[in-house]
Amino acid sequence: MTARRLHWAGPGRWSEEVGPAPEAALVVDSFLAVGGRVRDLDRHGARFRAGCAALGLPTADLGAFLTDAAAALPRAGRWFPRVEAHPGGRLVLWVRPAPPEQWETRLWVAPEPDARRRPEVKGPDLALLAGLRGRAVAHGADDALLVGPDGVVREAAHSALLWWRGDRLCVPAPDLPVLPSVTAARLRGAAQAAGVPITPERCAPASLAEAEVWTVNALHGIRPVVGWRGAGAPVRAAVPDAARLDHFRSQLAADASTRR
Repeated sequence: MTARRLHWAGPGRWSEEVGPAPEAALVVDSFLAVGGRVRDLDRHGARFRAGCAALGLPTADLGAFLTDAAAALPRAGRWFPRVEAHPGGRLVLWVRPAPPEQWETRLWVAPEPDARRRPEVKGPDLALLAGLRGRAVAHGADDALLVGPDGVVREAAHSALLWWRGDRLCVPAPDLPVLPSVTAARLRGAAQAAGVPITPERCAPASLAEAEVWTVNALHGIRPVVGWRGAGAPVRAAVPDAARLDHFRSQLAADASTRR
């Protein structure tokens, strides 16, 4: 499978881009496509539109672009496409093969406070987040945990964060500056439907030693945190509840029914 970058030239029209992008994208959104099916495609599109609106980018053509992007996805295989809004209103679909699926993860606690400029928009801080993930890998982890200047956990560089205290599902407090996660929202809805109490929290990294911690995103779904790295990290990782993990993974899989 080969990656392709497609520049949208208007309804039903694409031109293939060769070589690297001439400039960094301002707003992006990524989602998993398997056999032509995408979970929560409408929600990803809504987040992309909201990001463009927040940065003052043109939004009139986004509906047609997203419709054409969905139609252009491969019907077979496992892909991780990305829609991009560039300076001047240029719109791009990057059709990428999906990386191997991960079933667990290890987090490195970044030593400096979260320095994102626009945490609520996916795009402006991509280079910063990629750098943090690279540093995490150098420390034997898969991703970086972002912590605010107040010492409160926010999210991972490339995933939302959820954690369990007993039978309660905990989420970052609503006033914390985090990216609106499509997958986390889906899981919160599944938890509410099952009658699971949901508790907003403000907590330090060390307190997560008492909790079963999940990172969640569109690419990997749910990954329990099985190891920690970095100063101030939890001293241990809780053993995941296998039955609970399987239940919520099955809820995500059951919802993967949006066809292009």
